[in-house]
Amino acid sequence: MSAIRRSAAGGAVLIATLLVTGCYDDPDVTLYEPGVYKGSPDPLLELQRSAKQQQELQERFSRVQTDR
Repeated sequence: MSAIRRSAAGGAVLIATLLVTGCYDDPDVTLYEPGVYKGSPDPLLELQRSAKQQQELQERFSRVQTDR
């Protein structure tokens, strides 16, 4: 009987350990400055500034929005 209790207690400790480690949260937090983008450059942003791209977007919008 004693071996069964030890085995059950060991299993309970193992399960408790697994449950506690599953709740671990990485404390590494990245703080950003408001209004300052520090990500990788967006290639579409430069493309959007061109007049040709704006014209193409306006034409696409006009084709889709004709029923409204």
